[in-house]
Amino acid sequence: MDAALHTAAVRTVAGAAAEGPDADEALIGPDGLVAGETPQTDELLGDDWIPLSDPDFSELEQTLVQTALGGSRLSAGPMVERFERAFADWLGRRHAVAVASGTLGTWLALRALGIGPGDEVICSPHGWHQVAQAITLAGATPVFSEIHYWTGCLDAARAEARITPRTRALLAGNVNGHPAAWDALRALAERHGLRLIEDSTEAIGSRYRGRPVGRFGDLAVFDFSQPSALCCGEGAMVVTDDDRLAIELRYLRQRSIKDRNAVAVGARVPLQAAMGELGAALGVAQLARIDGLLERRQAVERSYRQHTNSFEGIKPPYIGEGVDVVHWMVWVVHLGTRFTASARKQIVEDLAAEHIEAAPYCKPLHQQFFYQQQGWQRGDLPLAERIGDRALALPFHAHLDDDEVKFIVATLQDTATNIGAGAAIY
Repeated sequence: MDAALHTAAVRTVAGAAAEGPDADEALIGPDGLVAGETPQTDELLGDDWIPLSDPDFSELEQTLVQTALGGSRLSAGPMVERFERAFADWLGRRHAVAVASGTLGTWLALRALGIGPGDEVICSPHGWHQVAQAITLAGATPVFSEIHYWTGCLDAARAEARITPRTRALLAGNVNGHPAAWDALRALAERHGLRLIEDSTEAIGSRYRGRPVGRFGDLAVFDFSQPSALCCGEGAMVVTDDDRLAIELRYLRQRSIKDRNAVAVGARVPLQAAMGELGAALGVAQLARIDGLLERRQAVERSYRQHTNSFEGIKPPYIGEGVDVVHWMVWVVHLGTRFTASARKQIVEDLAAEHIEAAPYCKPLHQQFFYQQQGWQRGDLPLAERIGDRALALPFHAHLDDDEVKFIVATLQDTATNIGAGAAIY
């Protein structure tokens, strides 16, 4: 493999060690790990690995980073403002506020909406980025609700059954790039007088009923950490059309030297949650190239579809009603019902033996130790649990060529057949 095509990536070897999901659940410890599970490490993959993700950078990124380095301000400078203006214009929203991460952006959004202790927010436990953690950070109570089985997104009908007098908002995500059913979610929010927060941390460029994701919530949050197609290393953007919310977001995200003598800070304590100039420089360059970035990823998608056509039992990724375009964050396959969480772990290890980085897609939040201590348990959300046990993320980035995709699929087919005794992946 050409080393120039692949940057170092962080290896994740995760999964359950027991023989079934019920046994896995019983072995979760206070560190949130299943017995025998290896936490994420800082081990760097070699150049002969096929990494799960690999940022797509060019000379433009290098030029703009050098421009930022040549300036006198690496915080709260002109590159951040440039990125915000460009992103708002590209998406067609009035305001874009650059922040340090998607989780912090969601926390700021909740605070700007006045949501905190005593309030409930309905959300999904399923997704790559654990943005729903922001609800807990804001002091509110996350109320997990079931997903649509095929899209992985929050199901509006099931969410309605979770609404109580304390419910203040819905937090719904475009999971792995697939848009949620925004018509139904908007109708639900309006019917009950709730705020609608759109989690687009896994999606950029996807479109629903003629509009890009990020246009459907009262606020929407994007994340630019790896493996996002638009990658700044770290960072995020909160977008809204509400002038008052934008002012509040900008106040809450920034701490500046002038605040040292401000009397008003104690009234609404801000966070140090801004994006820096270097990350914004990467963002400006990536956004200028976004169409090409997404097109190259679509070419990799076509390769996956071609080579999995001969993989008996596998189905193409589901595209829901009203969805125009899906730009996947990673390539996810769902193992068949004969596979357990520990079988998926073995598949990850077999792929790693061939220097292919893969990972479980998601450990549902309600199955993690912190939320189990609050009374959530396995069996509460069976659809999310079923997907959580069997979803497998494969390498997906613009540097993959057709031969590499063919090798990934063939290796997966071999190990899935051996481990599952011919069980289908679907």
